[in-house]
This record gives sequence, C-alpha cells and structure tokens, in this order.
Amino acid sequence: MNDFSMLPPAGQNFWFIPMEEVALFRRFLKGKRVVVTNGCFDLFHVGHLTLLNEAKKLGDFLWVGINGDQSVRELKGDNRPFFPAWERAAIVGSLKGIDAVTIFTEKRATRFLSLVKPAVYVKGADYTSQSLDQEEKEVLNSCQALIKFIPLYPDRSTSSTVERIRKGSLMAEQNK
Repeated sequence: MNDFSMLPPAGQNFWFIPMEEVALFRRFLKGKRVVVTNGCFDLFHVGHLTLLNEAKKLGDFLWVGINGDQSVRELKGDNRPFFPAWERAAIVGSLKGIDAVTIFTEKRATRFLSLVKPAVYVKGADYTSQSLDQEEKEVLNSCQALIKFIPLYPDRSTSSTVERIRKGSLMAEQNK
C-alpha cells in the first residue's frame, strides 16, 4: 500500500497535502509564519528530530517536504530509500510539532518551495548558503524567505547510521 489508508485516523495529527493541493492549502495560512524544511528523512534519527524541533520554534506552522522514492534514489543511490515515501511521511508527520507534510517527486524541492512560499526555510548546518541548490535559493529569495541553518546533532546522520549498521553486521559475521 502506498498511501495513508493503512494508518488509523488517530495516528494522523497532521495535514497530508498532495503536491496538487499545496497552492490552495497555502492560501488558508495567510498571516501565519510558515516554516519549511525538506529532505529524505530515511532512517529517522535524533538529528532529524533536533532539526524539526528547532525549526518549529521559528514560526507558526511547520511544513515538511519529503523527497519521493525516485528522487531519493537519484540523490542517495540505488539502495535507498530504505522505506517508501508514504511511510517516511507518516513517521515525520506523527511528531507533535509537524503541521503538514507533502511528498514531492522531483530531485529538488524547487516547485514545492515555490508553491509554499515559506517565511523561513530551515536546513541542517551540513548545508551552507553556498551549497544550497541555486534554483531553490532563487525561489527562496523571490519569496524573501529567511534561510536558517540548524547545528547538527553530533555524529548523527543517516549515512553514519548506515555505516555503523554495516560495520556491526560485519563484526557479527566475523564473530561467528
């Protein structure tokens, strides 16, 4: 199943906004300080949690864009994502501070950002103003979004977690 129909109604305390409804939904948020972040959110970890909690403090409404499965493969390689987009969206959306989640299929969040028009855009400090995608940055500049980089939680990333898991499985094999 590739949608939220598997989730019990009580498990969904956020708005799931399909891309084709983003612009319409955004109109209902007039006057609110909308904060946006986006990413793969594959193998959710405390670094993701820290980023989202800090992002929530920056505005009234936290909207998270989730990379679709094909875009994760394009960004991270053929072995990713570990979980389909709808599961990653459900996990992120289940957090108390998340107000809305949208899955976008493109490699970059450019179209998503252009429709949401955030007041604040948040990324982890593994990004810099120079390393942000140029097209995304142009969209953010056009809507006059404040761009904030949140310090990373030490030694926590999906890549480092995968590496620790792989090393652990290698150690388990060696100990047989």
